[in-house]
Amino acid sequence: MKFTRLQWLLSRTGRLRLGAALLTLALTSLPSAANEQGVRGSKTSVAPNPASQERPTMWMTFGTNRFAVTLEDNPTARGFVQLLPVTLDMAELNGNEKHARLPRSLVTNAARPGTIRAGDVLLYGSDTLVVFYETFRSNYSYTRIGRIAETIGLAQALGPDNQRVTFAVP
Repeated sequence: MKFTRLQWLLSRTGRLRLGAALLTLALTSLPSAANEQGVRGSKTSVAPNPASQERPTMWMTFGTNRFAVTLEDNPTARGFVQLLPVTLDMAELNGNEKHARLPRSLVTNAARPGTIRAGDVLLYGSDTLVVFYETFRSNYSYTRIGRIAETIGLAQALGPDNQRVTFAVP
């Protein structure tokens, strides 16, 4: 059976493709919130990875630095998003991570990742958010919240000191 272009567009597959194309067009034609607000003087402002557009993102901001975080599709990440926006005083630990206690506990599904990667945003226990800026092996268990989309400059930006970090949805 041969479809006309109109029949194809109205078919289920065509509607999905048309919807995806229209959504992509709408998202790429809208100015970003950062551009609308005229954010200036940012040393590091990393946009979300286009390949991860299907997954929700949030921004991690400290000082003049801003990094996009791609969120996991799990109850822990959804619970964390309900806390946003949140500003946390994150303490330095072991030269590879910043951590802070959350205002409330989140649902957990902890697992041992084996290797922690720079850019991992994880939950330790049920109420401690951890942002890793170095890659290393670990036997500890964590629940995944998200991953920093682009980690170039992350370790230098976070530095060796404690940081006040704001997490917010775009």
